[in-house]
Amino acid sequence: MASTYSLPPSVFNPRRHVGIHAERVSDVSSTEYPGHYPDEDHSWDLEKFRNNLKVEVKRLSERSIEFDLVGVDASIANAFRRILIAEVPTIAIEHVYVWNNTSVIHDEILAQRLGLIPLNVDPSFFDFRTPTDIPSDHNTVVFQLNAVCEWDKDAEKGSENPYIHDLVKSGDLKWQPQGDQEEMALAQPPAPTNKEIVIAKLRPGQEIQVELHAVKGVGKEHAKWSPVATASYRLHPLIVLNPAKPVPPHLATKFANCFSPGVVQVDRKGKITIDEFNLRKESMSREVLRHPEFEGCVELKRIRDWFIFSVESEGPYAPEKLFPESIKVMREKIASIRQAAEALLVDSGGALEPGIVGPDGDVQMGGT
Repeated sequence: MASTYSLPPSVFNPRRHVGIHAERVSDVSSTEYPGHYPDEDHSWDLEKFRNNLKVEVKRLSERSIEFDLVGVDASIANAFRRILIAEVPTIAIEHVYVWNNTSVIHDEILAQRLGLIPLNVDPSFFDFRTPTDIPSDHNTVVFQLNAVCEWDKDAEKGSENPYIHDLVKSGDLKWQPQGDQEEMALAQPPAPTNKEIVIAKLRPGQEIQVELHAVKGVGKEHAKWSPVATASYRLHPLIVLNPAKPVPPHLATKFANCFSPGVVQVDRKGKITIDEFNLRKESMSREVLRHPEFEGCVELKRIRDWFIFSVESEGPYAPEKLFPESIKVMREKIASIRQAAEALLVDSGGALEPGIVGPDGDVQMGGT
């Protein structure tokens, strides 16, 4: 089948496609590995990988990013997704010292709510703190929260809100610099990323006085250390029209309504085309496959190695910096595995190749 729109020619290579059918999917696994195709060499090649790899930002806002990652296996894409959620470090409130809490919220619930407040603190300036470590200015960020609710003596009679400081919000957290923290080259003073998060509601005579210690951690230990609100990906959709069996003009509008808005274009004569720009928005609902009149007119596919990532930042990282941070974590993991393998080789009496580890500590993966 051919298409009426101009995506890169390699997109229409059937070896890259996952078939979408009415009740199943097909060709979910790549077949481009050594030995599958006769007389074809599909051994891994660094230069080929470099040529095929592509990362392109499609949408960027203050708190979210959408980008394409092309030319990698699903296992690699999923590894990056999991690292984004669970292994990129952040700073979060871990210890809450309650000096006074006369609100209706129990101390434990209050501590839980405080711990989930995202902070803007750059974790690169701080060390991980183990349970046996002593708190210091290098591993702990201290905040104070002092809130007292009082009657508003200037409020008019019958006012709906005759209180002062009846809502305790995340913006009420005050940073208490420790040691040399004021001299650190922090982009901004430590504070919550959102100052309007409601922590508690008070009434006159109630107060909250707590001291908060924030430490460095990762999301796999607790979700409060996750730097993202969400990190997900989906395979790029592909709609292939069959020129041998075009959609009848009187059914063109019905055909277009089977897809996400803007994906299928219909001209005045009923001719159908696929909008390449809006194609990525297709949800692949498979609605078109429910109608027998469209059988054989179209094929639904997804491109196996073209991943559309959607990431929402919720912490100190700008959205465009999250993926590079996940790459750093991945490189550290690869270096650790390589070092462990080298240790096993030494223990077994083997010899190491010279120059395996580069001057920056990264692993040189080339060689014979």
